[in-house]
Amino acid sequence: MAGGRRSPVKTLHLLRHAKSAWDRPSLPDRERGLNRRGRRDAPRMGAALARRTRPMPVYVSAAKRARLTLEGLCSGWPALAAMPHRVDEELYTFSSEDLFHWIAARDDGVDAVLLIGHNPALTDLVNALCGRRCVGNVPTAGYVRLSLHIDRWRDLLQGCAVIEERLFPKELPDP
Repeated sequence: MAGGRRSPVKTLHLLRHAKSAWDRPSLPDRERGLNRRGRRDAPRMGAALARRTRPMPVYVSAAKRARLTLEGLCSGWPALAAMPHRVDEELYTFSSEDLFHWIAARDDGVDAVLLIGHNPALTDLVNALCGRRCVGNVPTAGYVRLSLHIDRWRDLLQGCAVIEERLFPKELPDP
């Protein structure tokens, strides 16, 4: 390819869980649900993403707020509801290094992965994969699509990605 840059082969779709509820401080972190804004933003993001990308299998953190975000996405994006959903305990992490290893272990027969997870892991992962600080913060219910210039997931490395699209709830039209 001209310029020495290969065409992207793998695509990584990242979505941070929607805004979580803090109304019960004694509740364990993984059991927190969504607050009003989170319940509003998840379906709106689902509808917006339905116009931008094809549905695909989804991997979601075991945290309740992440699972409820997926439910909200599906209500706004019905075709996503028909796809396989896998709750994965390993995605309940705040470490980009954990996510990096999880992604590198994906099946090479799959070209696109949609992951619903947490910060600071997602923001740090985007910046590491891009090889520079390209996003200050992935906000709650924020979405980033990365094109990865790799043939196999295990070839994942810093600087292998380009942000193809990002969409944050504040950019959506008011309901």
